[in-house]
Amino acid sequence: MLGILNKVFDANKRELKKLEKLADKIDDLAPDMEHLTDDQLREKTADFKQRYQNGESLDDMMVEAFAVVREAARRVLGLYPYRVQLMGGGSLHDGNISEMKTGEGKTLTATMPVYLNAITGKGVHVITVNEYLASRDAEEMGKLYEFLGLTVGLNLNSMSKDEKREAYAADITYGTNNEFGFDYLRDNMVLYKEEMVQRPLHFAVIDEVDSILIDEARTPLIISGQAKKSTQLYLQANTVVRMLKRDDDYTYDEKTKGVQLTEDGITKVEKAFNIDNLFDISHVTLNHHINQALKAHVSMHLDVDYVVQEGEIVIVDSFTGRLMKGRRYSDGLHQAIEAKEGLEIQNESMTMATITFQNYFRMYEKLAGMTGTAKTEEEEFRNIYNMNVVVIPTNKPVVRDDRSDLIYASIEGKFLAVVEDIAERNKKGQPVLVGTVAVETSELISKFLSKKGVRHNVLNAKNHGREAEIILEAGQKGAVTIATNMAGRGTDIKLGEGVIDLGGLAVIGTERHESRRIDNQLRGRSGRQGDPGVTQFYLSMEDELMRRFGSDNMKSMMQRLGMDDSQPIQSKMVSRAVESAQKRVEGNNFDARKQLLSYDDVLRQQREIIYKQRFEVLDSANLREIVESMIKSVIERAVSGYAPLAEDEENWNLQGLVDFVNANLLPEGDVTVEQLTGKDPEEMIDLIYNKVHERYDEKEEELTSEQMREFEKVILLRSVDSKWIDHIDAMEQLRQGIHLRAYGQNDPLREYQHEGFAMFENMITAIEDDAAKYIMKAEIRNNLERQEVAKGHAVNPKEDGEKTKKKPVRKQEDIGRNDPCPCGSGKKYKNCHGKLD
Repeated sequence: MLGILNKVFDANKRELKKLEKLADKIDDLAPDMEHLTDDQLREKTADFKQRYQNGESLDDMMVEAFAVVREAARRVLGLYPYRVQLMGGGSLHDGNISEMKTGEGKTLTATMPVYLNAITGKGVHVITVNEYLASRDAEEMGKLYEFLGLTVGLNLNSMSKDEKREAYAADITYGTNNEFGFDYLRDNMVLYKEEMVQRPLHFAVIDEVDSILIDEARTPLIISGQAKKSTQLYLQANTVVRMLKRDDDYTYDEKTKGVQLTEDGITKVEKAFNIDNLFDISHVTLNHHINQALKAHVSMHLDVDYVVQEGEIVIVDSFTGRLMKGRRYSDGLHQAIEAKEGLEIQNESMTMATITFQNYFRMYEKLAGMTGTAKTEEEEFRNIYNMNVVVIPTNKPVVRDDRSDLIYASIEGKFLAVVEDIAERNKKGQPVLVGTVAVETSELISKFLSKKGVRHNVLNAKNHGREAEIILEAGQKGAVTIATNMAGRGTDIKLGEGVIDLGGLAVIGTERHESRRIDNQLRGRSGRQGDPGVTQFYLSMEDELMRRFGSDNMKSMMQRLGMDDSQPIQSKMVSRAVESAQKRVEGNNFDARKQLLSYDDVLRQQREIIYKQRFEVLDSANLREIVESMIKSVIERAVSGYAPLAEDEENWNLQGLVDFVNANLLPEGDVTVEQLTGKDPEEMIDLIYNKVHERYDEKEEELTSEQMREFEKVILLRSVDSKWIDHIDAMEQLRQGIHLRAYGQNDPLREYQHEGFAMFENMITAIEDDAAKYIMKAEIRNNLERQEVAKGHAVNPKEDGEKTKKKPVRKQEDIGRNDPCPCGSGKKYKNCHGKLD
């Protein structure tokens, strides 16, 4: 009975059956394809394009197109896709995620759906996690596409706009997620339509899809401009925070990475700055600087979260261990770290444009992805991206030996055992890959190995320049490679001669990651394509994951049993506890990402409206109609403000209305109080609007029609861009403090949506007011030029998982620390809004 139910409910099995039928049909066409000459095979592309133009669907052509690519791959690359690769390709074409183990040939699998979807001529984007992989795949797979008559582009960070435009115009474009996202934002900041580089977003295949759509989902891409602010306060806050002592002056919570000042700490800060009350409304900026300085000192660690290179703070990506050059933490955290490390403090920045990967990739008509590990996050892929995870079987059975975790009482004991294990395997010549979570761990193990005289390579954020080379050598006899987290992701470790006889590649994990997926990725480096291999994780009761999820009982039990550091325990119970802790963290992270998306959706809707309207401004030959409708709105608002209701005539302020029109729309004297007296509001609107229309005609006669059209564009672009930048900043401020509404039993998200909408309406009003005023009142010079509101550059967003900062309640002078808090919570002020975040 259970077996029948499993068959009914196992969607993966159903999907695989369908894909197997597809593979059978492609197999049946193989002999026909073999008989074609190179030219005949190439002609198939033009044939497919013609059929598509004539209305045939891609689905109808899929079997034949896949068979063409398969045969071409054999001739050009010397590779012939396996049945499982045909199945993986079919799943990608359906807009799903193909989960394929390391070494199963994901790059070749993607060529089939990519070719098929490129037939449309709308462009296909192949997205990878780094530029090395994008360049490698574009070059290697490019030969196949070019043989079949398609064009291939490569989109790199270093390219000019013209080079990028050419890359995007190709049938197939390779690049990184960051670059595609930033190009989208930059395209919506251009001053001329011709400067845009991207075409409408059609189909994307994302390699390492879990890394991009899950791990980096909370990372907004930000284009930032300079905001001139004093650096002095950062230095002062840094000096004061250095004097504070942990537990006495502040507390630190490892789970949330939250730092809070104690009463003593608050008093010390107040003394240092010679102020009475740190929470007074006039000290909001100082409070914020103290918070960021505390965070920089307590929760941001050198060589873990960032490194110092050439006098600059360079962020380390917490997921890949790579350096993120040119990126900065926002909200003053980067400057606080610069002050901490004694470096020159650079200007704070303002956000000019921003989007999350979640919202960027959801704009594609169709999205597909590949990875070795996605099943654990299937719910998130389905809910947020509408993609199913299809687990594709391996070409050969996996024979890797995944051993149970070894658990030690202390970190020292664990590392000694790890080093001993590496040294023993190295003596035999077996290659070893050691996975670490932080840069400092990899350096610690490296020191131990050097003492033992074991030659090894360290691959972490400090030397990721040689990443591909080091990973390629990692499977050779006697190789020992220490890699931070997922360094080298996307590069296969091929085994050297004689390594199979030694048991294949040994993978040693030095601690469990908070996501099971990352552990599985590390495991998957070994045992590719039916090769032997072994994986072993070493844990200790002092590891961060164990500490965060109550390992104290277990630790005391080990001590009671008299177990020392040389005796690990191999307990299914502990392994299960670790896995359930990981599931909890994954659940928390999913909730956090969903929450972030709910908030970001508010800005997404607004962004889409503004970008659409902005494009209309760039694209229109004549904006006069749009401008006149804006002016009409301004007049209607002014009349309803100064002469609100027809029946309330004695309270009208006609002089105020005339003053407004004189200041914003018309020369003085064009509209008088006498002309408006006795008219109802509708008649006033018509009168003023007709005068404006006449004045507009006069302006157009003073200039050429061409100059007037350009003048309209200059004014509208400047108004839209400056108001939108202010709005993004205001929305960020709103989001930082909105959670305080929960104290008043209000749902912060509902409040954010409601207020965000009101702010957006106000922004539209401000754009209309601005545009109307400048178009009607500005003197027009002959040398009209469109200008950028500010120079923008790509920066790194907030530290992942950063908690939103509490905003102080406006504090009246007479509220003492022990008085009730004015927010109405019933708590004392010092225990509620009197607390530092």
